[in-house]
Amino acid sequence: MDINATLLGQAITFAVLVWFTMKFVWPPLTNMMDERAKRIADGLAAAERGKQDLEQASLRVEAEIRAAKQQATELILTAEKRANQVIDEAKQAARTEGERIIADAKAEIDQEVLRAKEALRSQVASIAVAGAEKILRKEIDAAKHADLLASIKAEL
Repeated sequence: MDINATLLGQAITFAVLVWFTMKFVWPPLTNMMDERAKRIADGLAAAERGKQDLEQASLRVEAEIRAAKQQATELILTAEKRANQVIDEAKQAARTEGERIIADAKAEIDQEVLRAKEALRSQVASIAVAGAEKILRKEIDAAKHADLLASIKAEL
C-alpha cells in the first residue's frame, strides 16, 4: 500500500502543482511572451517602415539633385545669354562712340580746311597785291583798295 499511497500522494501533489502553475505562473509567462512578440513585430514593422522611408527619401534626394542640376544649367544658360548681351551692348556702344569721334574729327578737319583756305586766300591776296605793286612800280594803298582786295579774296 505504500506504493499506491505514495503514488496517489505524488499524483495529488502533481495535480496541485499543475493547477497552481496554470493558475498563477503560466498567465504572466504567456503575457510576457506575447508582449515580447508584439515588441519584436513592432520593431520589424518599424524597420520595414524605416526601409521604405529611406527608399522614398533616396528618391526625393535624387529628384532634388536632378532639379538642382537643371536649375544650375538654366542659371548658366541665363548667365551666358546675359554675358552675350553685355558684349553686344558694349560693341554697339563702342561703335556709336567711334562714329561720334569720327564725326567730330571730320567736323574739326572741315573747320581746319576752312581756316587753311582763309589763310591761303589772305596770303594769295597779299602776294597778288605785292605782285601788282611790283608790276606797277607804284605803291598801292591797302586802305583805299580794300574793296578790290575783298573781291580778289572772294574769287579765290
